[in-house]
Amino acid sequence: MGILLALIPAVCWGSIGLISGRLGGTSYQQTLGMTAGAVLFGIFSLMYFHVQLTGMAMLVGVASGLCWAVGQFQQFQAMKFIGISRTVPVSTGLQLAGTALAGVLLFHEWKTSRMVMMGTIAVIVLIAGAALTSLRDKRAGGASQPVEAGRGSLAIVVSTIGYVLYTVIVNLSGLDSKLILFPQSLGMILGALIFVLFSRQKVWHVATAKNVITGLVWGIGNFFMFMAIPSVGLAISYSLAQCGIVISTFGSIWLLGEKKTGREMVYTTIGSLLVIVGGVTLGLMK
Repeated sequence: MGILLALIPAVCWGSIGLISGRLGGTSYQQTLGMTAGAVLFGIFSLMYFHVQLTGMAMLVGVASGLCWAVGQFQQFQAMKFIGISRTVPVSTGLQLAGTALAGVLLFHEWKTSRMVMMGTIAVIVLIAGAALTSLRDKRAGGASQPVEAGRGSLAIVVSTIGYVLYTVIVNLSGLDSKLILFPQSLGMILGALIFVLFSRQKVWHVATAKNVITGLVWGIGNFFMFMAIPSVGLAISYSLAQCGIVISTFGSIWLLGEKKTGREMVYTTIGSLLVIVGGVTLGLMK
């Protein structure tokens, strides 16, 4: 039962790109709608876990949520520029590698030479997998999905920084993750509103309301992650969650019609598997 619970976050988080892609809207509308859904989940978690909020929890949660908003908005941007099937594996691989390096440099998580060796190999595998999924078939001509590689790469880099800071801030605080779920959701929607105010984009749109569903799906994944941890542990829960890239990567090709040549499908398949292997290895080391 614990393993089944741990697989729910993989399904939910792996579906986010597909759901937001199907619901439509600009990156601003998707981010604002998703964060509104995250706030609804944050309110639910506040009542379900019966946590007592503190000033420190509010400060850490809001700061973490602001970083998450940067990460998620830029990931939505990257999806527009280079497609979901390229964005998600690359983004996931870089997030895992960045989080692992932060763990080594800030928290000294790799304590033995064996862990250093395994961790280094895992990070190399992650980077290789991410690089493979982003490869294009130069002989494809117009058959492959058109991309804006420069803007997409920049968006992924900024997204990775936001996502890594989102987790590092919580780890540095030493607070129970359940305690900061609601403040985190406030930081998320605050970040989304800041993007909206500076963008002058039209966000009060039906697409924004629809993307509340995306936020609720994200929240459900987060909730079941916490439900699975007592049964199978954080390492297994974290590792299984990485398998969601299979859903988002191949779902975007089969369900959303993103074009790939046969050669690019081989690159994407091998690259996604490498990202999963590297992610699971890092997860089991925690």
